[in-house]
Amino acid sequence: MDERAEASAAAAVDAARRGAIRDGFAVGIATAVYGISFGALAVAAGLDVWQTCFLSLVMFTGGSQFALVGVLASGGVAAGGSAIATAAMLGIRNVVYGMRMKPVVDAPHDGHRSSLWRTIAAAWITIDESTAVALAQTDDRAARVGFWVTGIVIFIGWNLTTFLGALIGDALGDTSAYGLDAAAAAAFLGLLWPRLKRVQAGAVAVGAAVVATIATPVLMPGLPVLVAALVAVVVGWFDLFSRKRAA
Repeated sequence: MDERAEASAAAAVDAARRGAIRDGFAVGIATAVYGISFGALAVAAGLDVWQTCFLSLVMFTGGSQFALVGVLASGGVAAGGSAIATAAMLGIRNVVYGMRMKPVVDAPHDGHRSSLWRTIAAAWITIDESTAVALAQTDDRAARVGFWVTGIVIFIGWNLTTFLGALIGDALGDTSAYGLDAAAAAAFLGLLWPRLKRVQAGAVAVGAAVVATIATPVLMPGLPVLVAALVAVVVGWFDLFSRKRAA
């Protein structure tokens, strides 16, 4: 009886691990495709091919990268400070992800704890998608597998597609003539839409959009995003529109 129970438990673990691997590859490949748009947009914003590739290699956080080149494209070098501030603000969420994923990544595996290099590598690939896939798993082992598979697939794929997109953007010249200047906004909308299932999230999105629209004509490029972010801070601080508060 014990042998059957052990065999069943082992089969469940293997099934969870295979599921995590499938999820990681599916999400990783789908996300990496966005790198083509980023590469083309970065070249259109004034970066050369190698600067664009270097940015993806060392920054590696899609939303912040899109925000950086988006502000640079609209305001040029003069908007550099706003571009960096906007990208940094968006990147803060990765710190929160890191705190949530640290127990999973640092958990003992095969009798050994994570080394320093493994911890550094984990920090590098702690992004929206790797965190989401990890948290969607049913146990810590599968979560760890999903995290690493997703992060590594996206890292490799994103850098390759960034290079490809930069080459395409460099060859096309004026990417706005092909509508690629709208790719960043479309990418953000695609990432945002699935998260608007709750009233609080929808209220933040609408409020931030209204504030950004009002601020855009009077503030320099990049600053409207920072001002709009205050909407999320206010809603989160006072816990507005939450179900618990309504109850």
